[in-house]
Amino acid sequence: MPSSDWRAPAAYGHAHSIPAAGFAWEYLRRDDGYRRDFQRMKRVSGHDAEAQTAFANRWGLRFRGGPGPARRSRRALLDARASA
Repeated sequence: MPSSDWRAPAAYGHAHSIPAAGFAWEYLRRDDGYRRDFQRMKRVSGHDAEAQTAFANRWGLRFRGGPGPARRSRRALLDARASA
């Protein structure tokens, strides 16, 4: 969960200076459905391209680069807890 109270206006002081993708992430990481899907994805084999594509399409995610070890390591970036 986010470490600050999402209802407090002071928790969003930085929102004036973040890009659109960062602003979208602030909402996505709080979505219970996303958090559940992400936990499921962590249990799926990194070689299941179909599951990865479905996850990305459902949440409107885009990844730079192609598949492979570098792409799998980015999974931690999508963890809502990592950005809290």
